[in-house]
Amino acid sequence: MGNEENRLGDHFVDRLLAVIDDKGSPVCVGLDPVYERLPGEYRRGNAPEDEPLRAVEDFCDEVIRIVSPVVPAVKLQSAYFERYGADGVQAYFDMAHAARDAGLIVIGDVKRNDIGPTAGAYAAAHLAGPDAPDAVTVNGYFGADGIAPFVEVARREGKGLFVLVRTSNPSAGTVQDFAGADGRKLYEHVAALVAAIGDGEGLIGRGGYSCVGAVVGATYPEEARRLREIMPHQVFLVPGYGAQGATAADCAAAFKGDGSGAIVNASRSVLYAFADRKYAHLDWRKAVEQAARDFASDIAAAVRGR
Repeated sequence: MGNEENRLGDHFVDRLLAVIDDKGSPVCVGLDPVYERLPGEYRRGNAPEDEPLRAVEDFCDEVIRIVSPVVPAVKLQSAYFERYGADGVQAYFDMAHAARDAGLIVIGDVKRNDIGPTAGAYAAAHLAGPDAPDAVTVNGYFGADGIAPFVEVARREGKGLFVLVRTSNPSAGTVQDFAGADGRKLYEHVAALVAAIGDGEGLIGRGGYSCVGAVVGATYPEEARRLREIMPHQVFLVPGYGAQGATAADCAAAFKGDGSGAIVNASRSVLYAFADRKYAHLDWRKAVEQAARDFASDIAAAVRGR
């Protein structure tokens, strides 16, 4: 969708829900490209300095082509592009453009934030402009004034954001489980803040969800159920499936009873499926395609059966 269409009232979550319905499963493939892990045809010894980035771009272009008929969205992990400097940053935005041209919703996993004015600059850099993703991840631990600039750009541009609430990494609890005098844990406090911000004027779409969503890791299903109660209008971006150890049943905890309200991400288990013994009989393209189909089917079945 172009910016003009967004200004005319198109809502990020309504677009997301529509393409999820069209593809039949609420899933997202993460593009976390590591040159050393690419198929052999993209790597060669003694490569010139710019060869890895070109290989990464070509590989991601092919993955986008392969998964676009299967999944509704991709998540671009900006760090794997930024490592190549200015050319890598351009490649990140080029990949976002290519994925949108392929009909995919694009989430930029940038985890940006700072105090208000700097957050505004980050928001303009990552959500505005024709090549910007449809949504980005945001670090919510600066508080409301750090989130507000992203909300304003999202409102104006018809974009979205996913605020970190309960992350999927093993040590998350050492910070996020800290409890106040009332017994409420830090991640629950952040969830309540996200819910309040997301209920702001003009942020709720026709489907009843806000363009201000939340990152909620699949590795903590009981917490996800609690967070669903706190954030009824938030779409959850759910990492942790596959390589991080979460099952489809764990992921299903993030959804509402009607099967809506979340999108599950898988990165390494799809991107590098050709290295999995399960798909060893297939060439790398067929392995990625089959892994994407298996992932989509697994999540769809778990959400239907919860």
